[in-house]
This record gives sequence, C-alpha cells and structure tokens, in this order.
Amino acid sequence: EVQFVESGGGLVQSGGSLTLSCVASGFNIASNDVSWVRRAPGQGPERVSRVYPDGTIRYYAESIKGRFTSSRDNAKNALFLQMNDLMTQDTALYYCTSDPLGVSGRGTQVTVSS
Repeated sequence: EVQFVESGGGLVQSGGSLTLSCVASGFNIASNDVSWVRRAPGQGPERVSRVYPDGTIRYYAESIKGRFTSSRDNAKNALFLQMNDLMTQDTALYYCTSDPLGVSGRGTQVTVSS
C-alpha cells in the first residue's frame, strides 16, 4: 500500500521551531516528486515545497522562504520540513502529497500561538 505518515507537529509559540517528518511506504520516495502542502483553517491547500527525484527543491510560498527548509533522506525513505521563526499564520495542517502517484497523507497539525 502506498502511503505517507506525517509526524512532528504540535503547539509552539511564535518564533519557535518545529521539524516535521513524512515517512513513505509502498514506494521509493527518491523516485517521485513529493511535496509538503499545508491547509490553514478555512482556506484551501497551499503548496509549501516540492522535492524532485534529482534532489532539486522548489519552494512555493513567499511567506516561508528563508524560514522553512525541506530535505529528503533516501535511506529512511522520508521527507522533512524544518520550520524556524514560526508565525501565527503558519498554523495549518501540514501533509505530504505526490501528484504523480495521487497519494496524500493525513497530515500533522501545527499550531503557532502569539
């Protein structure tokens, strides 16, 4: 079964940091492009970053540039999202998705308090 399992979310104060993990199973994460996407309350999904099979990383949301860093660990078949200097507007459900495979995880909740 192809799936993602995310973890690492939680409640953090503004200015704090969190590292999210996304472990894939049923497929090789290094052979597919996989994205971090977030969905804030009452809003549509917003792509945060995409990691391509060749290791190229593209960041999408202007508000996260310079604060969020995506990485991939092929040995662990996992994707990570290091989030620093968190702001209240970063509060959202964060999940992994692979457009080519049409699979998304259930996500992990990040809540940033002021």
